[in-house]
Amino acid sequence: MRLPAEVRMVEVGPRDGLQNEAKALPAAAKIALIERLGEAGLSVVEAGAFVSPKWVPQMADSAEVLAGLKRKPGVRYPVLVPNLRGFETARAAGAEEIAIFAAASETFSQRNTNCSIAESFERFAPVMAAAKRDGIAVRGYVSCVVDCPYEGPIAPAAVASVARRLLDLGCYEVSLGETIGTATPGRVQAMLRAVMEVVPRENLAVHLHDTYGQALANLMAALEVGIAVADSSVAGLGGCPYAKGATGNVASEDVLYLLSGLGIQTGVDLQKLAAAGRFISAELGREPASKVARALAAKAAG
Repeated sequence: MRLPAEVRMVEVGPRDGLQNEAKALPAAAKIALIERLGEAGLSVVEAGAFVSPKWVPQMADSAEVLAGLKRKPGVRYPVLVPNLRGFETARAAGAEEIAIFAAASETFSQRNTNCSIAESFERFAPVMAAAKRDGIAVRGYVSCVVDCPYEGPIAPAAVASVARRLLDLGCYEVSLGETIGTATPGRVQAMLRAVMEVVPRENLAVHLHDTYGQALANLMAALEVGIAVADSSVAGLGGCPYAKGATGNVASEDVLYLLSGLGIQTGVDLQKLAAAGRFISAELGREPASKVARALAAKAAG
């Protein structure tokens, strides 16, 4: 199969990245990051999560972030919601798109959301009904699509089942999360082929972590089977609080460099993206995890 001519990059750093950073940042820094990412050409930037501040304190100011955000025309700012209460709070704060999250692993579902997979879908039903009523687009996430930190390997058929249920609920897109970063390209393709038997390719995205340094190879594997949407996190922010030892999402700068080298269009400016990564890394008091960002910085310095 030909590689996609265009890929939509979904920036998850301000949400999935920052919620897993030890240092909490003020709303002003998050707003500045989101606005810089929009200026870099990203058309989708996750802006926050309306979850319990007890469990995810880094996202406690998501309403403040949405209120202070200068929205760029053509850019979408989805937020994560776990249930109807979260949806209602997000809507009151001005959210125009939301995301819900499930897991392909029963144990991970229990640890992450304190409910079974079946119970998670019961929670989603009123959220989807409210979203349909209000004309709100909903994206779905599936965690642990290759391996689970508690159960080990996950059957591709289990991933396909959860992904199909999210599509049937009304999610316009399902992002398949390689949560702990242990997958390799062959296993990623096997999972994707199983999912694509029941979910159209154009409704799928990949969400890759780089714990074992395989994220770009796994992205290439996804591109080879026609996946044209990729989640990534500027400066490689974040990890997973329910998967000990997992490093951050694949860095947006590294993804963009790969895609550009393949002649795949994204509409994203690498220099502006790297600048956004340097900005947020300075706020966190560390260097970007992105290899491309570090190479660009070294080149500029020398």
